[in-house]
Amino acid sequence: MSRSAETLSRQAAIENAEARETVYRLAAVALAYPLEETQQALQEGRLQAVLSQAWQLLGGESWPEFPVSNTLQDLEVGYTATFLHGKRGKPRVPMVASAYADLIGGQTPGAFLLNVQAFYSHFGLKAAVEDEGLQDEPDHLVAMLEFCALLCFLERQALEQEKDAGPYRRAQRDFLARYLIPLLQAIHARYTQESQYGLDANLAHLVEVLPGWAYSQQQALEALVGAFTKEASIIASSASNNQSMWD
Repeated sequence: MSRSAETLSRQAAIENAEARETVYRLAAVALAYPLEETQQALQEGRLQAVLSQAWQLLGGESWPEFPVSNTLQDLEVGYTATFLHGKRGKPRVPMVASAYADLIGGQTPGAFLLNVQAFYSHFGLKAAVEDEGLQDEPDHLVAMLEFCALLCFLERQALEQEKDAGPYRRAQRDFLARYLIPLLQAIHARYTQESQYGLDANLAHLVEVLPGWAYSQQQALEALVGAFTKEASIIASSASNNQSMWD
């Protein structure tokens, strides 16, 4: 490959990583507990416009135009009724992986959380401690989306510095396959049974399309760095910060 062709290829890879980072970050913003800024961004169409641009760069269709919750209270009511409230105090559609028995695969919830945390710790992340919101739980969907955004940022940074992006791509591939995709699929499946509680249409569409989109990203990463293997299990330990799991 000529130098100019290599430069173009690297630039395309940088743009791809940046677009993935954008999708993950905006999905995390949209699916976190509603804030006034989020409602305004949805109402003005700014969030959808940026998301649509990144989505299309990655091969997806433009973001459909949906009605938006008129007020922050409307956005909160639909979100709370869907993701936080339910029968006997349990959410109708839990956003934490440990709430789905099929996802923890026979592990105790504590062991499952330690294995998720092993990914975060390897990249120097710690759970927020300022409040007790669900977002601070390592297996919460928002935390997982933000972590994937970080990995995309690190991948893009490595590419811009002409360094090896492979470790960050392998980490993304493994985290998608082990944790994010199964959780997205579980949330989508549960939401199809609990879709009548007024969730904003843009958030509902995210719940619908994110599982397939994430799987397509896993496939693209596998084409670059090889297939994911279930046998290579990640077990949290005191040595997890000192070993290079994806080098």
